[in-house]
Amino acid sequence: MSIIEIRNLNKLYRTRVKEEGLKASFQALVRPVYTEVQAVKDISFTVERGEICAFIGPNGAGKSTTIKMLTGILHPTSGEISVLGFNPAKQRQKLSYHIGTVFGQKSQLWFHLPPTDSFTLLGAIYDLDKSTLKKRVDELTECFELGDLLKIPVRKLSLGQRIRCEVAASLLHSPEILFLDEPTIGLDVVVKQRIRELILRMNHEDGTTIFLTSHDTGDVEQVCKRAIVINQGQIILDQPIKKLKYDYLNKKIITVRFNLEQHLDAPIGVRVEKTGNLGACLSVDTRLISIDEAMRWLIAQGGVADITVQDPPMEEIISTIYTTKAVVV
Repeated sequence: MSIIEIRNLNKLYRTRVKEEGLKASFQALVRPVYTEVQAVKDISFTVERGEICAFIGPNGAGKSTTIKMLTGILHPTSGEISVLGFNPAKQRQKLSYHIGTVFGQKSQLWFHLPPTDSFTLLGAIYDLDKSTLKKRVDELTECFELGDLLKIPVRKLSLGQRIRCEVAASLLHSPEILFLDEPTIGLDVVVKQRIRELILRMNHEDGTTIFLTSHDTGDVEQVCKRAIVINQGQIILDQPIKKLKYDYLNKKIITVRFNLEQHLDAPIGVRVEKTGNLGACLSVDTRLISIDEAMRWLIAQGGVADITVQDPPMEEIISTIYTTKAVVV
């Protein structure tokens, strides 16, 4: 059953053109000139109940604009949206009782207050009685291992601690859909993994539908089952993560530093991109060789001082998809 349905959705922004020079600026005040920017261009897709869907693309692709229209924050220029049977633009207040949102760069917690005070206020906003709210806070505290964090002012929490509290706050009213916009941005590797585990847990235990945007390919690979790729306001790909991983998420970047000079005779699947100053940058095609095998080969060269393994930037992946002219499924 589809609980998110989008048909021929468009969002057009009308912005004022700034003129240079005193005379031009004066004329612009009398007769302002406007230009139009289409952030979202005639997109259509559906999301099923209980699905974990990634909505990915480079900066400025239209991801956040789409989420804001799905949650009723922005109104579309044209097209149709249905979220749990509600029209977000006309029934935003009713819809808000059934959805949760987490924006990685914008907090819903009060900065100078401890999370427990924000939870109490949010409980009142969502019309939760005291006993229901207490039970829900206790469940989320255990699930997210919040413990003493609830009594510490938000301004004194680390970014990872705050994000855990943000996700918990968005789940107080047991939403059917959780919209996550860059939830792991700025987090270290350990905290990112913890957030991913929590997302999977609430999807498995509560059946919560997850709609996720992220620049981190780790979020997409480890959490999601399906990916919708958007670029320049248009959907260019919609397919299962398994196929996306094989076709496009098959590259890893290894940066290595040696204690002595090396001549690297790379095996099949490994390409030396750059060398110099006792270091090297290599790309690994995981369809041909596993990261484990590549690391074993590197260590066997001897004199390894440091190794890091990274995913290629999301922009690079999107560029590859875009240049291969992927067909919308």
